[in-house]
This record gives sequence, C-alpha cells and structure tokens, in this order.
Amino acid sequence: MLRSLTPSCFSRGPPLSSRPPAAAKVYQVWPGKNVFFLDGRVICGPEPRGLILSAMSLLLSEWIFLAHVVDVDRPSAHLILISLILMATATVSLLLSATSDPGIIPRSPVSPSEEDGTVVVNGVEMRLKFCRTCKIHRPPRSSHCSACDNCVDKFDHHCPLISQCIGRRNYRLYLLLLCSALVFYTFMFVFSVRRIKAKMDITNAGVFSLVRTLPEPFVLAAFSFMSICALACLLVFHAFLLANNTTSHEMDKGRYRSSPNPYDKGALANIRECLFEELPPPRVDFRAAAEGPAGGESEGDIELSLSFS
Repeated sequence: MLRSLTPSCFSRGPPLSSRPPAAAKVYQVWPGKNVFFLDGRVICGPEPRGLILSAMSLLLSEWIFLAHVVDVDRPSAHLILISLILMATATVSLLLSATSDPGIIPRSPVSPSEEDGTVVVNGVEMRLKFCRTCKIHRPPRSSHCSACDNCVDKFDHHCPLISQCIGRRNYRLYLLLLCSALVFYTFMFVFSVRRIKAKMDITNAGVFSLVRTLPEPFVLAAFSFMSICALACLLVFHAFLLANNTTSHEMDKGRYRSSPNPYDKGALANIRECLFEELPPPRVDFRAAAEGPAGGESEGDIELSLSFS
C-alpha cells in the first residue's frame, strides 16, 4: 500500500541541525551591560543590588509601621489605607524609573571619522564628541555611562539607588520617585514619633528605656529621618536643575561656565518642557530582529536593526 504524501500533524519535521536558526532580537545581542526581561520589554541596569535594597527598605518600613506603630488595640483603617497607598505609589515609581529606557542612543555598525564636530544651538556652538565605544558623534547633552556602557540622551547621572541611568525618558519618573518616597518616609516618621510619644505619656518612661522595650518605632523613626534628609536635599537640587534646564552631568562638568546655557528658556518654560511636553519615542527597538549576513554569523558579526526617532 502506498503511503499518502500529504503532510501529517504527527509527522516528524526536519532534523534540528537542518532547521534555520531562530532570528535573534536586538536585546539578545545588545553590546551594552543592561539586563532585559519579558522579551526585551523591560530594561534594567547591570547591577540590581541598589534596586533590591531600595524596594526592601520601602516594604520593611511599611511592615514595621503596620506591625509596631499602628495601635493594635484600636487600628485605624484610614491610617493603614493611606500608608499602603503611599507605599504602593513609591514602589511603582521606583520600578518604573528603574525599568524604563532612559534614552539609549543607537550604536553605529561602522566607524565614521573620529574628529569632534560642532553644532549651533540657539546661537551657541556645541561640540559633538565622538564615542569610540558606540562609534557615534554624541548628540548635545548626551554622555556615555560607564556603568551601563551606553550613550544616553540628556544624560543626568547613573543612580545607584535604582541601578539605572537617569536620562531624557525616565527623568520625570525619577522626580516622581523622589517626591513619593519623601512623602512616604515623612508619613512614617511623623507617626513613629507620635507612637513613641504616646507610649512615653502612658508609661512615664524615659527615651532610653523605651529604646529597649520598643525598638521598632525608634528604628523606623531614625531611618525615616535620614531618608527625609537625603531625599529633601536631592529634590531641592533637582528643582534647581529643573528651573535652569540643566543636568547633574552638565553642572559637574561646568558645561556652561564660559558660555550661556542655550537650553534655558526661563524657569516656567523649563519646567513645562521637562514635565509636560510629550516624550520622544525610544531610539532603539530592543524587540526588533537583529539582522546580519546570511549563513552562520556569530553574535559579534550581527548588524543590529535599530530604529531612530
């Protein structure tokens, strides 16, 4: 009896060695040090310790507050709800700022001239420095982050607290993180001190004796106070940068000491531009196919398929 030549769903396919290899995606061959999750949808910095510690500090502070600061005998539903909302807001802003593309600039597959160029911005001549790693002339206000090994548009700094660069596309989320974390820890501090004072009024005990019998509120109050000081200083500093339309990196390098800042449009216009104008799309599509010459190329020979804004 002749076998049917019609393909069957139970028939075996060609040997694995003869099947064409699946096309690699850009995030799989990206030469930077970033770590990707969810098929390239989530991009993180190379060292997650700062992000993990920041998230743990929020969660532990909330746990101590619920377990040792809220009155167990007469728990306040409103107090618990507010603390959970503040913790959730700070945690979400932390994760969003740490897992967003900060504005990574595509690399060039070829090596152009390494001589620095110039461009005029609002009447001020700006240098376009050449990046030997990315093989590009960096746009104005961009810089190469040594921690992530990427050129980042409007680079501000690499934040160890979230293990990610801060640039054009996640600066707003970073400011939201500072504000929400400041409100959260202020809330923790106020009610921790209130709990300590109420306990002192009831027992007539001194501060040092309460540290031994009620250590958790003291630890939370001390940690919250230190966090408030650090976050408030950071927020004031970035409010100054925001009003002048400059970045931490530009201030550190003294970029506008000998020339006016061509991007300064006045405090209100600077704030509106930074916080309310539509953000540009990502310059690199990390989920796109990484194209290369046909037949047995290695990862180093693959030419990345990049999208420009």
